[in-house]
Amino acid sequence: MNVNRNEPSRPLSAKSWFPDQPGAWAMALLPALSGMVVGGVDGGRLWLTGAWLLCYCVQFTAARWLRSRFQRRYLPPVLTYAALLAVAGVPLLAMHPLILVWAPLYAVCAGVSFLGAWLRRERSLWANAAAVIATSMMAYVVYAFDDPDLLGRTGMGLALAGTFAMTQFGSVLYVKTMIRERRNNRYLAASWIWHAALLALACAVPGGTMPLPIIATALLLRAVAMPLLGRRIRIKPIAVGMLEMVLSVAVCAYAPFCAPWISMALTF
Repeated sequence: MNVNRNEPSRPLSAKSWFPDQPGAWAMALLPALSGMVVGGVDGGRLWLTGAWLLCYCVQFTAARWLRSRFQRRYLPPVLTYAALLAVAGVPLLAMHPLILVWAPLYAVCAGVSFLGAWLRRERSLWANAAAVIATSMMAYVVYAFDDPDLLGRTGMGLALAGTFAMTQFGSVLYVKTMIRERRNNRYLAASWIWHAALLALACAVPGGTMPLPIIATALLLRAVAMPLLGRRIRIKPIAVGMLEMVLSVAVCAYAPFCAPWISMALTF
């Protein structure tokens, strides 16, 4: 079939400009907010968080463009968000150059993400893991913002980032058992094992961290019950996403209070 390349391309929908999954926004934003709560709310951290959200939009639109094999219709969102990121990010880096210490980590995460998009395997576990690392570490990045004594903040930063990494990757496994891998017993077993390990770790942390085991128990229960229920009745993806939103907010709400105790446990 001959294709007329001069034909006007179809207009992009809003989904091509904005991630349409509330869970993805929560995954990107909540760790940064948690780091801000612990580190302190100020103009610099708000600026950094805004720049991070623009990074997320650049990644989302660029991945769509790569997946399409550089179709021109997907390029305007990439250029728009890249320009906005340059406007917001270049002055931020000029005024706070210590942020660049995180550049190698995020370059690797971005590379893995774009490779997944190019191979059209952006929903693979390795691509998901890169996304989880990038978003979870924002808790550490925002918490330690502009502090030259980065090592002095390692314990608390890793406690925050680790909490989000464990819960977010568990969410990745759980959502797969509810949608794309709904009848895959290997994914179901992996999800159960992951959440059981998460509960064991939560119970092993000493001190006043009672909300953490409670949340971990809730995460394990939904990882066990919901997929089994989903094999009997059809559960809409929006219902899965809304439940994850509620649990993600709960993790974000309690992570700042539990992080000091987790940090103390990491030092022993």
